[in-house]
Amino acid sequence: MSKGVSTSTDKIIVDRSRSHRNKAVSKAVRATRERLQSGQAGTPAFDREMLGMHVNTMLQGAAVMPILIILVGGIAAYITREPQYYVWALFTLSIHALNIVLALRASRKELNARSTVKWRRILLAGQATMGFCWAMFCLKDCPSCGSDAFLFFKGAALLIVLSVTAMANLMLRQAVLFGFLPTVVALLLMAVSTRNVLEIGLTAMFTTSLIFFVYITGRLYQSNLKLLSYQSEKDDLIAELEVANSLSDEARRRAEEANMAKSRFLASMSHELRTPLNAILGFSEVMAGEVLGPLNNPLYREYSGDIHRSGQHLLNLINEILDLSRIEAGKYDLNEDALFLLELAEDCIGMVQLRAKAKNISISEQFEPDLPAVWADEKSMRQVMLNLLSNAVKFTPQGGEVMVKVGWTAGGGQYISIKDNGPGIDEKEIPVVLSAFGQGSIAIKSAEQGTGLGLPIVQAILAKHGGEFKLKSKLREGTEVIAILPAKRVLQSIPAIEETQAVEPRKRHFA
Repeated sequence: MSKGVSTSTDKIIVDRSRSHRNKAVSKAVRATRERLQSGQAGTPAFDREMLGMHVNTMLQGAAVMPILIILVGGIAAYITREPQYYVWALFTLSIHALNIVLALRASRKELNARSTVKWRRILLAGQATMGFCWAMFCLKDCPSCGSDAFLFFKGAALLIVLSVTAMANLMLRQAVLFGFLPTVVALLLMAVSTRNVLEIGLTAMFTTSLIFFVYITGRLYQSNLKLLSYQSEKDDLIAELEVANSLSDEARRRAEEANMAKSRFLASMSHELRTPLNAILGFSEVMAGEVLGPLNNPLYREYSGDIHRSGQHLLNLINEILDLSRIEAGKYDLNEDALFLLELAEDCIGMVQLRAKAKNISISEQFEPDLPAVWADEKSMRQVMLNLLSNAVKFTPQGGEVMVKVGWTAGGGQYISIKDNGPGIDEKEIPVVLSAFGQGSIAIKSAEQGTGLGLPIVQAILAKHGGEFKLKSKLREGTEVIAILPAKRVLQSIPAIEETQAVEPRKRHFA
């Protein structure tokens, strides 16, 4: 029972450590998401990102606004025949150049939370100054034009400038509002003073356009902010994955080193343990057989027999552990040859017959005749059959029955089935029984305990042969184990049975 408890305890320890690590990762990811999703408009890290993107956009599009200013000033001077628009264009170009210089200085600074607020205010002040320049353009009039053509030109120029400015300042919040609020005030003053319908219409149209562009730029700013947040979240998640991957690689490397150390330990200990065991087994057998003379005390003869049996049991345990170690290391080589499963089954039944008779257990046979040879490792297949037969005899109660079947499978292979009427295994415990060192509750309560390596070794040997192992069991109904060799192992195979014809033979074989 101590073995079962230790196994479950080990599993609990592994699960808890993994859960603890997953909780730490989940907590970091959850904190990142909360940081990204709360207060998106006021996140200092994103404000720095957005301000840096705005500065880069200003520097990349620095030549667009000067071309537009020169065109507006030149066309206005041509229409009005007044050189003052050249002066206005020169002054506006100077203000724009000053803004570009400020953007250059901002790009060379390392932005932090405090300097970000400072430079954002400076750049907004620069946009407001440009707004005053366009307000000056709005206040100018052309009485000598004699028509409303200049008014239409002014409206078209302002709308174009508004759209270009809005596109260039998506990354700077309130830049459009600060840049064209003076223009709206100037248009409103002109409309109130002149009471001209066209002036009023232009003011209303421009104000509506400004509100629309402020709304659009705000939405686009939020969209860019969300994209940045998603990118930041993705980067954080990638970082977490890289950390988890590195931890996994380190754990795998340590597991491989531990496995290699285990294999080296078992390889060295096998020699150290087998050497004294040979002496123990040899001398105890000599003493039990009284080869060198009779033993005066009958208890000595009994003790020598106990020593021999215990040593033999210990040797079998060592061999099982070494077999599993070689299988896990991939160094379990098969020495294949032609053999008959019927002959092998009869030999193995003869080897466990004495133990079965001691418990009054009957072993019945159901062999299909004329089975051809199979290509397999005789030593390994004998180990498989002895393991399965020994388990059946071990867990079958007094006066029980064990049925051994050998025959064809539906796919053209051959199988060995061993069925007993013992206490059976709970379906929930079958995965535990099939795992290394795993034992069911019946085995734990039994007086004859083993290492729990028999069935894992059987599975591994059959897998090396390309075969299959099945275990069917229910409590109080007994257990059936089936070892299957594939059709490619049969030296004289028969065609695979059709699905409709395979039902009846299966009932006959595995019932």
